[in-house]
Amino acid sequence: MRKVLFVNERQTWYNPFRDSMKKCDFNKKTIYKKEQAGVEQLVSIIVPVYNAEEYLKRCVDSILVQDHSDFELILMDDGSTDASGAICDGYAQQDNRVRVVHKENTGVSDTRNRALDLAEGVYIQFLDSDDWIVPEATRLLVQAMEKYDCDMVISDFYRVAGERLARKGDIEENRVLTRQEFASCMIENPADFYYGVLWNKLYKRQIIEEHRIRMDVSISWCEDFLFNLEYIRHASSFYALQVPIYYYVKRKGSLVSQGMSISNTMRMKINIFDYYNEFYKDVYDQEDYADIRLQVYSFLWAAAKDGAVPPAPLPGGRKLGEERLSLREKQVEGEGVLMDQYRYRQLLNYQLDLAAKKNRLTPDEARVLFALDQCGEFESMRRLSEVADLPVTRLFLTLQKLERKKLIVTAEDKTPEDEMPEDRMPEEKALAEEKTETAEPDPAEQKPGKSRKKEEKKKGKKERKKTAQKRAKKKGRSQEEEKREKNRILLRPEAAPVCEEFGLMQEEMKEICFAGFTDEEREAGEALIRRLNENMIRFMGKEDPAGEKI
Repeated sequence: MRKVLFVNERQTWYNPFRDSMKKCDFNKKTIYKKEQAGVEQLVSIIVPVYNAEEYLKRCVDSILVQDHSDFELILMDDGSTDASGAICDGYAQQDNRVRVVHKENTGVSDTRNRALDLAEGVYIQFLDSDDWIVPEATRLLVQAMEKYDCDMVISDFYRVAGERLARKGDIEENRVLTRQEFASCMIENPADFYYGVLWNKLYKRQIIEEHRIRMDVSISWCEDFLFNLEYIRHASSFYALQVPIYYYVKRKGSLVSQGMSISNTMRMKINIFDYYNEFYKDVYDQEDYADIRLQVYSFLWAAAKDGAVPPAPLPGGRKLGEERLSLREKQVEGEGVLMDQYRYRQLLNYQLDLAAKKNRLTPDEARVLFALDQCGEFESMRRLSEVADLPVTRLFLTLQKLERKKLIVTAEDKTPEDEMPEDRMPEEKALAEEKTETAEPDPAEQKPGKSRKKEEKKKGKKERKKTAQKRAKKKGRSQEEEKREKNRILLRPEAAPVCEEFGLMQEEMKEICFAGFTDEEREAGEALIRRLNENMIRFMGKEDPAGEKI
């Protein structure tokens, strides 16, 4: 790989992960962009560090194992008096993506500002030194930013309290939001950490630099929220990633516990409100602002919310470590056919778990939908149970949930219009319409309330059954074949976004399995896998002398 030397006004450093880049100048700053389509974009990950020796390694380790490997990690040592500085230097010696800056203690806002001055990435990501992220955090943020071509990605997070945690989020819309739509969501919970903090978001450095957005070093409260408000003013599109990717641990205490009086706190909040109020005047026109003015003023008495973690007996909280499927090298080491299958199954489960979180599904729901997406319609629950690797009882409950979510439908539940083939003869349609018009009034119609509805439902079911029997007779199908036809389980059009996610998931699995392969090696590998599958199908599809498959 060609070596590239990067120089700035403070120091010279080398990063081998920035080959094949071109420069785009704006406001005398430089952003590097990849020339090849589909190649990872550089992300600048900023971590202010102050006396964090107890938790720093967990934070940095979680960054260095990111799936998105093209990043620069800027560790800003803000005058630490413990071993934090030495720990940072150790990481810089081990990994040339790590950059360490030692400086005098000036506070977190100034420290972040100096890091922004040094950053060279296309995107900006923040972490606190006592928190950590999941291995796919940066990749998911970048994927969402580029897939939806938006200016900010905001994600769910885990609130950690001791050995328990709870998932926190707010926006449930699975689409790109305009500035006004995003502001409308924010006004409902103006003091929620989800909107106020930096660490659950991905920013474009170009927007930050074009408008010289920085932390206000004159305040010690809500400075990150003000940074976000200023960024939102200059951004136009937003996407909410509904996957918790960040573990937030609260250790800092409130302003009062830090020695700030209630009166000073309120005075600072009133000053911040002035900016908050101007922000909404800027986002909304005068008439619309008048309608939301009372909601804007609710910021004055709103209390900061980072989300409590319910104690063990209550729902909503979980034990730390049970919130997601994790893969460890020692678990999947080993030789032989069984271990080969186990490794692939664990990788598939891991990816399905991630797809489930993205779409607010349970792992079982994702598994069933994936089976339907891969194999098409199923004619029996038992067959679907075998393919999805779920016991029939669990599968039955899962199918009920998916039907309630309007993601699947059984052929039996289709209306006669849905079941009617497109090529049905006009005479048959006319006959059906005539029969409907001349039919005698049903006694059930005279019954009020629930009884009438029950009779109508029963009648409709009988009619569908008769229609299906007539069609089966006409087509020469047996009762057993008709039963299988009736029990078919189908995907609804509403499941399309989830199926699209499964497509991306399979591409990611290929990238994982073929990492380090050349194009020729990958093509050869895929061809070998196809031949192996063909051989297995051929062997398991043998027919016995009686003509039945074994």
